Amino acid sequence: MNYVFLVDVSVVSNCYTFIVKAYYFSSSLFTYYFLFLMLAAAKLIGAGLATIGLAGAGVGIGSVFGCLILGISRNPSLKDELFRTAILGFALTEAIALFALMMAFLILFS
Repeated sequence: MNYVFLVDVSVVSNCYTFIVKAYYFSSSLFTYYFLFLMLAAAKLIGAGLATIGLAGAGVGIGSVFGCLILGISRNPSLKDELFRTAILGFALTEAIALFALMMAFLILFS
């Protein structure tokens, strides 16, 4: 027996939730379960893709402090000024990682 169903996905403005309305010709528990699994899988894939930004932030933080060590080793008298600049670079890079993590959690738990 073939089940024919249509899925209308509409996005609510200013919100990251999907309202799924299923119109089908045969009411079946399998159809409800299938739609539930598809949405759960889409959330997991989206959250996984959102965490790719964390790897970039890790590389950025390593680059900031690697360049700090290189700069201090070349000119030790600029240690304090270089350290302040490195902390600013660290904070901005870490903010990008926190934004990526926040988006992953919003996708996963909303």
